[in-house]
Amino acid sequence: MNKWVLTAAHCPANRITFVVRFGLTNLTRPEILVESANKYIHPDYDEIRAGVQTADLALVGLDHHIEYSANVQPSRLMSSAQKNINYEGIQMIVSGFGRTDDLWNGGAASEILLWVYQRGVSNEECLRWYPTSQVIKEETICAGYWDNPSQSSCQGDSGGPLTIIDADGERTQVGIVSFGSTAGCNSPFPSGYVRPGHYHDWFTEVTGINFDWDSDAIIPGSSESSSSESSEPSSESSESSSEEDDANPSSEEDGSNPSSEEDAGSPPSEKEEAPEKVRVVEY
Repeated sequence: MNKWVLTAAHCPANRITFVVRFGLTNLTRPEILVESANKYIHPDYDEIRAGVQTADLALVGLDHHIEYSANVQPSRLMSSAQKNINYEGIQMIVSGFGRTDDLWNGGAASEILLWVYQRGVSNEECLRWYPTSQVIKEETICAGYWDNPSQSSCQGDSGGPLTIIDADGERTQVGIVSFGSTAGCNSPFPSGYVRPGHYHDWFTEVTGINFDWDSDAIIPGSSESSSSESSEPSSESSESSSEEDDANPSSEEDGSNPSSEEDAGSPPSEKEEAPEKVRVVEY
């Protein structure tokens, strides 16, 4: 079980080998550093075309088991029973080492592990932001900033985890960082994540391991109250990570200057058109 890594498909796509770093809060001081060439890209993802696609997920197999420690722990994935839960308005956390601003604004990747709160966005609302998107489907979960537009996943975040505190008090990974907006990381546009709950059959087919779990005790909607109590992110998981030196799971630091309602931004209404030329782009 501790020799599999979950990531976005576009991270290892068209690459022969890649590096996985474990147990780190500083990129230069990983607890474990592993090179691998064992990639398993979801069959619905076109590796040749690459780019933003719905089934943007992959598994990386390691040659040896990774020892768990205080900073290296498994990630509990969204169960198959939870795969279609509406997380609209729920507080989430995305974390990693990506850029703290867009590349064209001089943003650089962070050397320190950072995290931000996110707010769950319904697919209906997400499609109002991206009305021409063919990517946002039931396997997608969208999330926007919590109280400041600078709270976002960004370039280099791909493959990283989007998590909540579930109704039982445990942290659950509900998304894999996949795409953002050409409007930029610091815009009100939500980012897109892959829901792992839709892919448990494939996980088992590839690994021979059942990562699904009994979530019957978790009542849909009860996660809203539990997740809003979240205040601190858990340690990065050994099984939720990006595989490239330049695409480790990442996010910006927690926004400390909450914006006003006027600054918050809102999706275009059904009668309005989304801003021209804004589209999804891989992170």
